[in-house]
Amino acid sequence: MTEKDHMPAEPRTLPEFDLTRFTPYRVAVAAQRLSETLAREYRARFGISIPDWRVLVHLAHSGGASVRDIEAAVVMEKSKVSRTASRLEGRGLVAKKPHSGDRRLVHLSLTAEGEALMADLLPLATDFQDRIADDLGPGFHAFDAVLQKIIDDYDGPAG
Repeated sequence: MTEKDHMPAEPRTLPEFDLTRFTPYRVAVAAQRLSETLAREYRARFGISIPDWRVLVHLAHSGGASVRDIEAAVVMEKSKVSRTASRLEGRGLVAKKPHSGDRRLVHLSLTAEGEALMADLLPLATDFQDRIADDLGPGFHAFDAVLQKIIDDYDGPAG
């Protein structure tokens, strides 16, 4: 590389854009802040991470799923879901077995220990949800409807 390659670009006028008012950015920031707030609580009490929570809560909700199902449902990369499932299996919280319909897939489910953890953890999540609803007051139901519309109307990553 030459010295010229490291020179600042010629000043130009960019279109006006306020990142702090850009909806996708604001939704991502809000989601991250909510996730981190709840994560501080379950990390301290149960020693689990955000990816752990996402896999565990999906398995608790679904009764069992493949890595591919979890990847799609919780919007996590397949490799991250796989690593998380392996870590949870190592802790005795998740069981893996070959998928009955497709031998290339692995079926994941909660163990008795995983179910016991979720029995303690889910009320914490419910209390957090109630706290959000209380904080937002009468606007919560409209907010919830708008979030669902975004989820329904925007497909997410292509491919």
